[in-house]
Amino acid sequence: MKPTVENAGARRSRLRLIVLQALVFSLFATLLGRLYYLQVMTGESYSAQAASQSVRDIVVQPQRGLIVDDQGRPLVTNRTSWVVSIDRTTLGKLGTAGRDRVLGRLADVIDVPVRQVRARLLDCGAAEAKTGVCWNGSPFQPVPVAEDVSQRVALRILEQPEDFPSVVADQQAVRDYPSPYGVNLAHVLGYLSPVTEDELSEAEKDGDTSLNGASSVGRAGLEKEYDEWLRGMPGYRSVAVDSMGRVLGDDGEVAARPGDTLVTSIDAKVQSVVEKQMAETIATARRTYDPVTHKNYVADSGAAVVMEAKTGRIVAMASQPTYDPSVWVGGISQKQLSHLYSKQADNPLLARATQGQFAPGSTWKPIMTVGALNNGFSPSTRLDCSSNLQVGSRLFKNYESASYGMIGFDRALQISCDTFFYRVGLSFWNKYGSDPTDVDALDPLVEEAKDFGFGSPTGVDLPGEAAGRIADRRWKLAYYKAMKGYYCKIDAEKSAPNDFLHVFAHEFCLEGNYYRAGDAVNFSIGQGDTLVTPLQLARAYAAISNGGTLYEPRVAKAIVGSDGEVLQRIAPKVAGRLKASAASLRYVNQALLGTPKTGTLAWRFVGFPLDQVHIHGKTGSAEVYGKQSTSWIASYDENYVVVMMVSQAGTGSGTSGPAVRAIWESLYGVDGEKVDPRKAAIPGTTPPSGLPTFTQDGAILPPAREED
Repeated sequence: MKPTVENAGARRSRLRLIVLQALVFSLFATLLGRLYYLQVMTGESYSAQAASQSVRDIVVQPQRGLIVDDQGRPLVTNRTSWVVSIDRTTLGKLGTAGRDRVLGRLADVIDVPVRQVRARLLDCGAAEAKTGVCWNGSPFQPVPVAEDVSQRVALRILEQPEDFPSVVADQQAVRDYPSPYGVNLAHVLGYLSPVTEDELSEAEKDGDTSLNGASSVGRAGLEKEYDEWLRGMPGYRSVAVDSMGRVLGDDGEVAARPGDTLVTSIDAKVQSVVEKQMAETIATARRTYDPVTHKNYVADSGAAVVMEAKTGRIVAMASQPTYDPSVWVGGISQKQLSHLYSKQADNPLLARATQGQFAPGSTWKPIMTVGALNNGFSPSTRLDCSSNLQVGSRLFKNYESASYGMIGFDRALQISCDTFFYRVGLSFWNKYGSDPTDVDALDPLVEEAKDFGFGSPTGVDLPGEAAGRIADRRWKLAYYKAMKGYYCKIDAEKSAPNDFLHVFAHEFCLEGNYYRAGDAVNFSIGQGDTLVTPLQLARAYAAISNGGTLYEPRVAKAIVGSDGEVLQRIAPKVAGRLKASAASLRYVNQALLGTPKTGTLAWRFVGFPLDQVHIHGKTGSAEVYGKQSTSWIASYDENYVVVMMVSQAGTGSGTSGPAVRAIWESLYGVDGEKVDPRKAAIPGTTPPSGLPTFTQDGAILPPAREED
């Protein structure tokens, strides 16, 4: 029978149904197979990945290492501080209105402008982020928005979490300055600030894992110089979070390793005496009338250095003006920062002892004496200490001394006779360099200054040290080339007034590269364009004291691990030996012994037991155009060097004499005319050779001293 149209249609429908069923079966089979593959074949792999997505690593910052003095007294430690932070992940889930309410409420409580809170939450890579305010750390780590807040504020946040969702208040370690004996020591210790993007990138490139986005690094002083030792190694705490980023619990921790302790050669007791004397000297100078300028001394800055003569180690170092090092803790305001860099405040951040550069005045004469005695002059040389000396068209006068007739180098040093040394400088100029255009002319006094290390950094273990300047022929030519255009432009001004600037500009434009006899005589007494730092001068006098060894000054003495183990001893480092003869150094050494007895320092050391404490000294009063004189005293014995400088403060002995005497009295326990070592600032009167003892319970004991 012939199939009907209806039967054919039914068969086609069944066929389509079978095909559809087959497709559905295939789809389910594929899904089941894929499910089996994911759960059975590769389940462990995906489970691990899923688990890792729910765990976040939070950096645990290490305790930064301590800085202590030679007796183990803490100079820089750590303390706990309440810090308020914001979890940005949780904050982001609150919505715009919720975020605004929380940030506004928090800003009122911590007394920080809401715009500043928002700025702190920005990643440092963001276009609108501000350097020093933005966040460098992990995106999963709470961002600190207020540090060193009061406990009352912290407890309010902790007790009212419903008002402060996403806000965290906890205690963290911050730098603290115990100030034993009231010391400041800001320029030596330095300060910290947050790590920069460039520093992080460099650390990653070098494989340095001790730095992270939340790290603080040293920016000055010992904090910067020994930052890698002090910073320690961060740890990591793994926390489990849900899909909303909320912390569910801890999932393991790698403990942070505390930073190492830095033992210094600084003695806090001596440092306190030096700082006190420095401050009192400046205050006294500002109350003292200057008969030259007919006003009180400005006394705008000063510095003092106490150094071990035999090792180059720094016992004390002070600079004025200074600042409170704790101002950096918890973040510094723009107003505070502007003050630290302010010329009006005399740049408190500038460490005058290592970065200040000043004309040395007559403290330069012992170095010139050594140079002269090694180049033709002798102890028997006699030159006229006249009241003045005509050099070319200029009359050069004595500053601190009058006419004393024919004298030798020893007496010239003790009474600080300028005209005696003018004649020495003029003699070498006439002999070797009377051609003012010859930049290669021999100058024994210049060479001696360089041999003493002037014109180059001392190599002290503090960053940012200035090199000073020796104003020789080559320097003068280089300066002329650099400044010729400027001064020639002033000289070319029509109807220029006949004041000092325009007269100088005219002469400079014509012959500013000439090294004339006047330059030579100025150099011989530490005037003109020659500049030194107080530390350079202290090192040079230490070399006279110890027989000719120049040291690279050191503040650090050792690195000690958190367990008390000595990791590294920092030994004195010899920079070189003077080429001068031993006889010339002995002569100068003996001559300077007379300055506190019969010379320019004698009136300040009346009644001092100089027969027991053998102080050698030299005063200086450096004249600076447009300013008052710079007061200098450089002194030493077989153990110590004490140098003090006060800018715009008058004569050396007149201004700095009492302070220098007080420092020496503290070093040896001088009471009136008696020496009592039991009253000395340092037990035994000399710095300890050993290190403090670090006990298991965390105590730090003074170093044991060898029995005499």
